[in-house]
Amino acid sequence: MSTTPSAKPRSSSPTVFEQQRAEMVREIAVGMEQVLQNINRLNRNLESIISVGNEFGSVEALWSQFENFMGRPGDENEGQDRQKESHPDEGQSELNDQEMRDGEGR
Repeated sequence: MSTTPSAKPRSSSPTVFEQQRAEMVREIAVGMEQVLQNINRLNRNLESIISVGNEFGSVEALWSQFENFMGRPGDENEGQDRQKESHPDEGQSELNDQEMRDGEGR
């Protein structure tokens, strides 16, 4: 004969703890469903934004080509401007010579 206390038979009606646990599990399930719906909505919005952005890819490529094309002659002009900046006296003397010629012709 054992001297351990016998376990109480479990009643068929849930305890208060089990009722509260079931209610919380239900609330969590509802919350998780809402989170899933919101994530799906966010995903659809991001996909639409990406598709709109992809539609501008050809426009961006065209503007890029235009910028590269227009930038080529500008690079040569910038190089000439830099040469004048490195030798400011030469540029100044050219201006003075031009002014003198203009003055003589008057």
